[in-house]
Amino acid sequence: MSVLRIGNASGFYGDRFAAWREMLDGGELDVLTGDYLAELTMLILGRDRMRDPSLGYAKTFLRQAEGVLGTALERGVKLVTNAGGLNPAGLADAIRSLGDRLGLQVRVGYVEGDAIQRPDALTANAYLGAFGIAACLDAGADVVVTGRVTDASLAVGPAIARFGWTRDDLDALAGATVAGHLIECGAQVTGGNFSFFTELPDGGHRPGFPIAELHADGSSVLTKHPGTGGAVTVETVTAQLLYEVGGPDYLGPDVVTRLDTVRLEQEGPDRVRVSGVRGTPPPDTLKVGVNNLGGFRNSMTFVLCGLDIPAKAALVRAQIEESVGTEGLEFTLARTDHPDTGDTEAASALLHVHLRDGDKSRAGRAFSAAAVELALASYPGCTLTTLPGDATPYGVFTSDAIAQDAVEHVAVLPSGERVPIPPPTVTGGLEEALVQHEALTGGPSLHATRRGPLGELVGARSGDKGGDANLGVWARTDATWPWLRDWLTVERLAELLPETAALTVERYELPNLRAVNFVIRGLLGQGVAASTRFDPQAKALGELLRSRVVDLPTEVPA
Repeated sequence: MSVLRIGNASGFYGDRFAAWREMLDGGELDVLTGDYLAELTMLILGRDRMRDPSLGYAKTFLRQAEGVLGTALERGVKLVTNAGGLNPAGLADAIRSLGDRLGLQVRVGYVEGDAIQRPDALTANAYLGAFGIAACLDAGADVVVTGRVTDASLAVGPAIARFGWTRDDLDALAGATVAGHLIECGAQVTGGNFSFFTELPDGGHRPGFPIAELHADGSSVLTKHPGTGGAVTVETVTAQLLYEVGGPDYLGPDVVTRLDTVRLEQEGPDRVRVSGVRGTPPPDTLKVGVNNLGGFRNSMTFVLCGLDIPAKAALVRAQIEESVGTEGLEFTLARTDHPDTGDTEAASALLHVHLRDGDKSRAGRAFSAAAVELALASYPGCTLTTLPGDATPYGVFTSDAIAQDAVEHVAVLPSGERVPIPPPTVTGGLEEALVQHEALTGGPSLHATRRGPLGELVGARSGDKGGDANLGVWARTDATWPWLRDWLTVERLAELLPETAALTVERYELPNLRAVNFVIRGLLGQGVAASTRFDPQAKALGELLRSRVVDLPTEVPA
């Protein structure tokens, strides 16, 4: 009873299908979670529900459950997932039917209340906390299905049920929130998407899925099943801890977690202890994620080879604008060309042309046909990588807030009893929690320097939050940290990543992690589904930064 072993088998809708079986067969677990929901996923599920009101949940989980439900029941492993999406009751019914078909007695609970009535929205969902999950587990549920809860709640809920925490146990809740955040993205904490993947024992080929060993005080040890790929190190854990976060105050519905109090320690091979986490009362509001259909979009890509690349791009732009008008058009010239090469692809640049419009016919064949019609009437060597096609709908993500006591958070127990989950009585207020910490502004470097890629000394992890992006950068050694802290300012980030220069950029320091985190407002426009960036989710932003050649201090070895 002193340790709760929580594994995770899914970090997104589409993650490794076999992970549920791998995690159940790989070793001892008490709880196995699965995270399926992202902002883009809610849009996908919303469109599913438009076609069929009985849908709205992640169908993949039901197929995965068919192969593992019996094993989980036999071994007493509780399954907790947010795969319910927009229809947790529907998925709960489907799991009961699956149990009946398999001859299994399965007790299913689910959590609802996150759906917010917004007549003008495709989906609107509040990010609920963990106490509804705990209520279902306390009532004997074998499987708990939720809709939109915070990702970390999938781990916090079982910890509340096991250790009997109340809303006053803020430090414990905060510690469990960190553990939940670390395992929520599956193999990302065990070496997936890791800056230094070449240093992993298996070269990053097939990282195992993670386990958090939670203790009654909220501390934890991050690990994985023996014999699985990847690694669990202070650096792999740091990378995930910096993923999709903002300032040191990590807001949640049950607690504000102070990320600047997190301490990481390598306890042994593939074992990292997470301790020291402090929590403060949660805000009196919940985040609400809202998805709407923004219109229709289409894209065509021209290949521009050899000489006069800018002039060729300008000709295409003028011709397309003359054909379909300028409204909603966006042109991006990717200078992938190299001079004086004997290879056509290496000598070519790409001109991406995007059109967004509320009129499907204008964004559809009218646009793509206009591009194709230039094949024999434009620049020399004109060719395209795309075929003419129709427009597709795209979504726009926004977020706002709703009072915690305005949401009817309900746990539906396996018996069918509906148990209201009261909101926290002590809150900290959103304004207090969102105070930004001032960043240091570095002056001229006093170090002797050498030229080299920034990634020789630092790792990075980046991601998306609606239309914003976050970029976390950590120093690999204690010796590098003072230099990174003073050197990597907002101004220098703008020099290295020019697309951030015109945007609002917030910078936060996390000394315990030897890290700085940037929040780049508006980089992704109206959100992932609407973004026309080459990297629409900002997943590669950190690696782009690491590739920049800068003046590195010579006294700090690579």
